[in-house]
Amino acid sequence: MPFDYPCHRTTRPLTRREMLVRSANGFGAAALAALLAEDSRGAEPQAAPSANPFAPRKPHFTPKATNVIFLFMDGGPSQVDTFDPKPLLEKYHGKPFPTKVEPTQFNAVGNTLASPWKFQKYGASGLPVSSLFPHVATCVDDLAVIRSMVSNFSEHTNANYFMHSGSGQQGRPSVGSWVTYGLGSECRDLPGFIVLGSGMIPPGGVDCFGNGFLPAAYQGSLFQHGAHPVADLTPPGGESPRSRAAKRDLIRKLDANAKERFGESDAVDAAIANYELAFRMQAAVPELTDLSKETQATRAMYGIDDSKTEIFGRQCLLARRMVEKGVRFVELLCQNLGHDRWDQHGNLKKGHEDNARAVDRPIAGLLKDLKQRGLLEKTLVVWGGEFGRTPVAQGSDGRDHNPFGFTMWLAGGGVKGGIAHGATDDFGYHAVTDKVEVHDLHATILHLLGFDHKKLTFRFGGRDMRLTDVHGEVVEKILA
Repeated sequence: MPFDYPCHRTTRPLTRREMLVRSANGFGAAALAALLAEDSRGAEPQAAPSANPFAPRKPHFTPKATNVIFLFMDGGPSQVDTFDPKPLLEKYHGKPFPTKVEPTQFNAVGNTLASPWKFQKYGASGLPVSSLFPHVATCVDDLAVIRSMVSNFSEHTNANYFMHSGSGQQGRPSVGSWVTYGLGSECRDLPGFIVLGSGMIPPGGVDCFGNGFLPAAYQGSLFQHGAHPVADLTPPGGESPRSRAAKRDLIRKLDANAKERFGESDAVDAAIANYELAFRMQAAVPELTDLSKETQATRAMYGIDDSKTEIFGRQCLLARRMVEKGVRFVELLCQNLGHDRWDQHGNLKKGHEDNARAVDRPIAGLLKDLKQRGLLEKTLVVWGGEFGRTPVAQGSDGRDHNPFGFTMWLAGGGVKGGIAHGATDDFGYHAVTDKVEVHDLHATILHLLGFDHKKLTFRFGGRDMRLTDVHGEVVEKILA
């Protein structure tokens, strides 16, 4: 009887058992192919994994904005001390709070606390701004002030994750990652998503800017303040350009061989793309961060020559230069002034004054510079923290966390200027009119960039994931 090995032909017909044994791997391959096809379906109409992850891509419809600058006020500025005046607080100042007090982070609840700063109306719109922001106040006719923001979290880490990714848990993609995943980048020599640090990372760490389950190429790239903003970017000394080029060629060949042997891999694809980008950044970053060619008038506009505003002013000017070069999403972080960011549980007056002084002039300079260069109409600027603060005192001169009603503002990029949207109650405590959730903010940002937030998805864990999860409505009333 002849042996019937798979590598030998026989004239004898196969039994059913033999046919199933020989076909088993084929069934598995067919199932795998179906699963892979299903996984790729959620990424449409985005580029295939093997394509350049930074290549520019078209959104779902014509966008109003092409870039985003997020001015993140880490710690939570007080809405009743900045852009949401509440005269009734003065009537009850120093007295027990007349309505129910919600559970707060520390539950150290004191008496009603009026704002130490006076409000004044500015611009043709007459929007009120406190004396904390005299420079930003001159730009109110470009601002859409949302006074009815709410958050699901009152603790910094979870609230930071929520504001950045739409989830209070670690590991979801940041909004900047979603934007670059959807749009790619118009800049060949810089990352599409850049975070400009100033020596302090918000609670939650760099996962606030992570790519989560999106391909690794879309994570935020942290640029630190100082002479060397990107670690290990400067080529080592003692090596000729020819030698470095030979090493790059060798690494490129090794990566290509690995892909050929083992197939597509997010880690390998991201490593290849990032290595090539890092090489181009060696020339682009020093040129980008060299502000010596900016005029004295521009430097003064941003406050770069003033020690109190130099750090954030430099970040704002770099943000403008980045969007000029086509970087999609730039986030700016506050510096450490010895007051634990905007998180003033005590020493409210000095803490908020120091923080506001550091950012007020640079932010106004950014808005005016973008506008005079014709960039503001295509650049969406977003200002705000992870939550607000209570109208009742913590101790004698502090405010606890308040996620029930707080203020953010947007400017440029298809947003109406000179308007206030929504309202909190008479004490600035709870949002009561046109409440805006964080998911709504994210949906609106994506809409201005040309995306239907329900259709910008990525297949992960058996479902089509999105930034807004199963929530979110575009805030139509603030759109131009």
